[in-house]
Amino acid sequence: MKKNWSTRDIPRLEGKTAIVTGANSGIGYFTALELGRAGVEVMVACRDVQKGQAALERLRAEAPEASFSLEKLDLASLSSVRAFAERARTAMPTLDLLVNNAGLMAVPKRQATADGFELQFGTNHLGHFALTGLLMPALAASRAPRVVTVSSTAAYWGKFDLTNLQSEKHYSPMGTYGNSKLANLLFMLELDRRAGATGLISTAAEPGASATGLQKQDFVARLTRLFGQSAAGGALPSLYAATMPDVKGGDYFHPGARFGLVGPPAPSKFPKRARDEVTARALWEASERLTGVYYPSFAKAT
Repeated sequence: MKKNWSTRDIPRLEGKTAIVTGANSGIGYFTALELGRAGVEVMVACRDVQKGQAALERLRAEAPEASFSLEKLDLASLSSVRAFAERARTAMPTLDLLVNNAGLMAVPKRQATADGFELQFGTNHLGHFALTGLLMPALAASRAPRVVTVSSTAAYWGKFDLTNLQSEKHYSPMGTYGNSKLANLLFMLELDRRAGATGLISTAAEPGASATGLQKQDFVARLTRLFGQSAAGGALPSLYAATMPDVKGGDYFHPGARFGLVGPPAPSKFPKRARDEVTARALWEASERLTGVYYPSFAKAT
């Protein structure tokens, strides 16, 4: 891949369709913006419609030639995920690209989603797991579908205990966040294995130290401001994963400078735990049971 890759290197993508979750701010916003500039019809999916509408107006002002739309999506509610997926399949019966970007970080105290899941795991992993499965018919209609799952360096300290998926035995704001980001990578790689020869590309990216609005803790926010980069810079790995023709299923990208914190995108190494196929399969099966969303179009992983 090109060493100093930037948005100028994104190919023209007229006729393509995309959904970007959490696109009202941070790296999701800049991912949606640059996809729109490349000719993609982009659906902005976000929980807060008022903030989403403001973002939509900004996107249209910055890229007046692009096509953007807005739909409400609360990943912490399976009923919202199902309703959104139904509307999205109607609006985009052929979906070329899904960017699973939205997320919560370091929620101070353990909270639950509308369905009783721990909030970070339920939003960052289970919500996107359900969404991807429900959008699979639209993805399958594309000649070259692609799913980009946005993880984090926090995945490196994630640990998976299948008996404590909901952090009921022990909860820590950053520890549980790291677990949810590890779950993102386990999901991405398992999706790639299950997709097999279907043509779907399942890949991942992480933004490094980027000022995305997720950093609510003062110490983390200060470090990000001192040593990090803008949200626009943090979106580059996601954009590379989403748009470049040399991307393969199972690829993972991060910023390529300063120990993966900033800079143009580059291939990233996986945490060792992310490559545990037994855990990935168990997580997948648990996620199906918890969400009630199954992926019938895929054969069982071998």
